[in-house]
Amino acid sequence: MSLIGAMLKTYRGNDLSREKIASIQKKRLNKLVHYARENSPYYKKLFKDVGEDFNLSDLPVTTKPQMMSAFDEVVTDRDVTMKKVDEFTEDTDNVGRMLKDKYLIFKTSGSTGNPAVVLYDKQNIDVSSAIAAFRTFARHEDYEAFMKHGKKTAGVFANYGFYLACGMSRYLQLKMPGKQTKITVDVNSSEKDIIKQLNNFKPAMLSGYPANLSLLADYKELDIHPDVVITGGEMLTDEIRIKLKNKFGCYVQTHYSCTEAGEIACECSEGHLHINEDWVIVEPVDNEYNPVDYGQMSDKVLITNLSNYIQPFIRYELTDRVIVHDEACKCGKKTHWIEIEGRTDDILTFKNDVKIAPMSLYKVLEEVKGVRRFQLVQKAFDKVELRLICDDKDEAFIESKRDLEDFFKSKGLPDIKIVLSDDVPAANKVSGKFKHIYRDF
Repeated sequence: MSLIGAMLKTYRGNDLSREKIASIQKKRLNKLVHYARENSPYYKKLFKDVGEDFNLSDLPVTTKPQMMSAFDEVVTDRDVTMKKVDEFTEDTDNVGRMLKDKYLIFKTSGSTGNPAVVLYDKQNIDVSSAIAAFRTFARHEDYEAFMKHGKKTAGVFANYGFYLACGMSRYLQLKMPGKQTKITVDVNSSEKDIIKQLNNFKPAMLSGYPANLSLLADYKELDIHPDVVITGGEMLTDEIRIKLKNKFGCYVQTHYSCTEAGEIACECSEGHLHINEDWVIVEPVDNEYNPVDYGQMSDKVLITNLSNYIQPFIRYELTDRVIVHDEACKCGKKTHWIEIEGRTDDILTFKNDVKIAPMSLYKVLEEVKGVRRFQLVQKAFDKVELRLICDDKDEAFIESKRDLEDFFKSKGLPDIKIVLSDDVPAANKVSGKFKHIYRDF
C-alpha cells in the first residue's frame, strides 16, 4: 500500500458506520494473522491451534517480555535480528534513519519498565502519517489556522535516542531537508534554552508532555502564539488544560498513543478520544484477559496494530487502565471513544522553588542500561530515594546517580542527595496506583 493509498483509506474511514468499521477490522485482522503465520516463527507456533475461521478472542495474548525475548522469531524479515538492531542503534546518528532502508527503529521502556524495541515498516509509517493528517485536530478551524501559518510544529520531548517523537521528527527532516516546519526541543534542556528555541521558531502547533508545558507556561519570557496545543504521554488534567489555554490563547487537546500501536485515539470537539478502529483494535480486559463491558474500567488493554507487518502486534498487552464507551458522541463520529487512567506522577519542587516535571526525570532514568523498573521518591527538598529492579543493582545505581546529578546540576541543583533504597518499586498501598515519580514528605 502506498502513502496515497493509506491517505485515501484513512480519509474515507472518518465517516464509516460501526458495521463497516467492524467489517474492515475483520478483513485486515485476517490478512495480518495470515501474514504473521507465514513469516514469523513466533506467531506460527503461537497460532498453531487457531483455525482459519477464527474470532479475535481465539488468538493468544502476547506480552512485552515475551515479544522482546523472542524478537528474532517475531519479526517477519528473517534478515533482521536483535544483534543487527543493537549494532544499528549504537550510533545515535541513525535516529530517524532506516535499517536496511526499510524499517525505522524506536525504543521505549513503557510504564512497566520493560524495554521494548519497535520496528515500523513503510505501511505503518504511511498509516501514521495519514492519521496525523486527517485526525490530529479536534476542530477544523484549528487545522485551517495551522495550515495558514506554515504548519510549523514544535514538540517539547526527549530529543535524543530512538524515541518515537524525535525519531519520526528526524525521519521527516532527513526526508525533506529543505523544509524546516518541524522541530523537537529537548525536554531536558534548560528552561531558558527551551524558551529561546520556541520564541525563535514561533510554532503554529505546540506539543509536549502536559506537566512540562505547564511549567513552561509560568514563564513570562515565553512569547509564542500557537494555533493549537496538543499534549501526550501523560494525563492532561482539566487544571493543566485551562492553564495552557489561558497562557497561549488557543484550543488545548490531547491524544492517546503508544510506540507499539501508534495513534490509538484522537480527540474530537467534544473532548472525547475516538479510537482509530480501522487501524487498531482495542480490547479492555481484566487481569485474566476476560473482556470488560462498555463503561467499565479495565485492568489492562490489548491492542492489535493492523498496519505493522514487520513486527506484528496482535492482542499485545498494555498495562493502561481504560474505559471504552459505546454511546453516540455529539461530534458525529461513529467510532467508540475511550477514557484513559493516565500517568499521575508528581511535579517535584526542590530548593529555591525549582520545579521539575516527572517526565524529565523519567527520561533520564529510562536510559540507564539494565534497569527493568524504577521509582524515584522525593524525601526532602534536597533528597531523593531511588528504588530499582535490575540485574546489577549497584552498577545501575552508579550510572543512575551520575546521570541524575548531571541533570540536577543543569537545573541549578548541585547538592541534591541521591540514595539507593532497599525497597523495590511498589504501587500505593491505598489506591493501588503505581507512580514512577512522586513526593513523600
